[in-house]
Amino acid sequence: MSAWKELTTVDQWQEVLDRSSDKPAVVLKHSTTCPVSASALDEYEEYLSGKPNSDVDYYLVKVIESRPVSNQIAEDLGIKHASPQILYFKNKESIWNTSHWSVTTKHITAVLD
Repeated sequence: MSAWKELTTVDQWQEVLDRSSDKPAVVLKHSTTCPVSASALDEYEEYLSGKPNSDVDYYLVKVIESRPVSNQIAEDLGIKHASPQILYFKNKESIWNTSHWSVTTKHITAVLD
């Protein structure tokens, strides 16, 4: 089973962003206090427990606990912050993103597979 890795520092984020030139990545921005975000996390983990696209790296940022990382992602990808929010990017550029109730296993599968 693929799993996400948590990003807690801006340096970690920068490494992921730089590496996206070689391998695309997905980040879920998750609020640990929000029921909508809890649902999005369940959907993300459901996707990852199936047959996720192995050509993609998967990450999670807790937006309250790691606010500087969350803010830097928004700035670097040029996407207004939302939570929950899922972002798919490669070559340091956003390919797709969505937020709130649109973060579903079905939607993630349609984009990544």
